[in-house]
Amino acid sequence: MEENIDEKRQIWLTRVEPFDGESISHFLGRFRREKGNKFSAPSGLGDVAGLGVVLARWEKFYFNPFPTHQELDALATVVELDAERLRQMLPPEGVGMKHSPIRLCGACYAQSVCHKIEWQFKKTVGCDRHQLRLLSKCPVCEKPFPIPALWMDGQCQRCFTSFAEMAEYQKPY
Repeated sequence: MEENIDEKRQIWLTRVEPFDGESISHFLGRFRREKGNKFSAPSGLGDVAGLGVVLARWEKFYFNPFPTHQELDALATVVELDAERLRQMLPPEGVGMKHSPIRLCGACYAQSVCHKIEWQFKKTVGCDRHQLRLLSKCPVCEKPFPIPALWMDGQCQRCFTSFAEMAEYQKPY
């Protein structure tokens, strides 16, 4: 019976390939919105994975308690990824996370259109690749960034400035 459920699950879900360094929040949002998946909320995906509301916490970078191997295995089965690949989208155990503000490097986003998990580490001050301070709000209209799970078009939801264009406003560090 369970094998039949897994077969049905794989038929109606569309697989989404994660980006290098992508945060679990951004990945889960992309997965939920992918054509064929269409979960309007993290709870829908959480129900299918047997995880309940825990995915809503992960999308907001709340990892206390830290995701267990069983939770990652359950999610991995649904999203058709290896549990270790999901683990790479989380912070290393013991690394503190900033829940807000959500931070962004426009220069990195221009190269790879995803939110990087490292941007939310408490110890991260700026982008090591570009030597730029991270942005915590749109530099044009000053609207704070929403959680990455809600990033759909790679732009500010108020003034529509693209995240990539925001690199021009970043200061060196």
